[in-house]
Amino acid sequence: MSRVLLTVGDPNGVGPELAVKAAAALAGDPDLVPVVVADPYVVETWAARSGLRLRETDGAAAAEPGVLDVLPVAALPEGELLPGTVSAEAGAATVAYLRAAVEAVHAGLGRAIVACPHSETAVNAAGIPFDGYPGLLAELAGVKRDRVFLMLVGGGLRVVHATLHERLADALDRLTPELVAAAARAAAGFLVAAGIEAPRLGVFGVNPHAGEGGLFGHDDERVTVPAVEALRRSGIDAIGPLGADLLLGPDRRDEFDACVAIYHDQGHVPVKLLAGRTASALSLGAGLTFSSVGHGAAFDIAGRGVADPEAVLRAVRLVGGAGRRTGVAA
Repeated sequence: MSRVLLTVGDPNGVGPELAVKAAAALAGDPDLVPVVVADPYVVETWAARSGLRLRETDGAAAAEPGVLDVLPVAALPEGELLPGTVSAEAGAATVAYLRAAVEAVHAGLGRAIVACPHSETAVNAAGIPFDGYPGLLAELAGVKRDRVFLMLVGGGLRVVHATLHERLADALDRLTPELVAAAARAAAGFLVAAGIEAPRLGVFGVNPHAGEGGLFGHDDERVTVPAVEALRRSGIDAIGPLGADLLLGPDRRDEFDACVAIYHDQGHVPVKLLAGRTASALSLGAGLTFSSVGHGAAFDIAGRGVADPEAVLRAVRLVGGAGRRTGVAA
């Protein structure tokens, strides 16, 4: 049995609905047993709609049919449950839920965490510097923020990002061969753990055509070329740098088990184009197994009961127990 902790993300978004719907869909699966992490009252209405009885637990109790296990976290004042509203209180609760889930995994009460969508605006409104789950996980794990990397999975692609949520000029200024190689190594480590013994990685160039031999700048000679050389010396099968349009073209895409994007849009656009809202987002390097969904908190439909849990289910199966080897497939 493999317990997966489902944090509800922003409680005023669609996260509570998605977490309960996903838990209901997983009922009876002996290999993937969900435990929702939230204020119990935040999910009680959705549990009732799904025909589930709420049970507060630390994650150690045996699963029971018709029961929704909840790891209780007192984080959101009851008057602040306002579906569709962006608020500092909900942002603070988002972080509290994740912190409780991380502590539970470290205590051996779950093997992985799947986070429902958050609102960066709400979390920052709470006075908590936040640019996405990878940086927060790094803080909670006590590792450097630039050593936890996001990998998007979906649409037949796996793409890890060397940089993420920051101004493009700042991302380019911060690039080093060591940073790009670290992202690649994180991706390779995950793929090996998932059953791909000798993963092959494709590395995007910084500039169009990977700089065209200096015609379009020398960033690739400075950053991606030495990164690929270092990866090869360490025994990782890395190819590149290649222009993103070439690497992701139909003639080459299937050559690689994962790609290394240099900045946010370079990796997000192709995955989101092919996978849409069903993409999963893995955070690699924090010392635990973590995934989140590739879409936002959907405040416009929060509380209406129409949210689709497919992305959450994909994320759960990506990090879950049985079938994990095939689960890493995009």
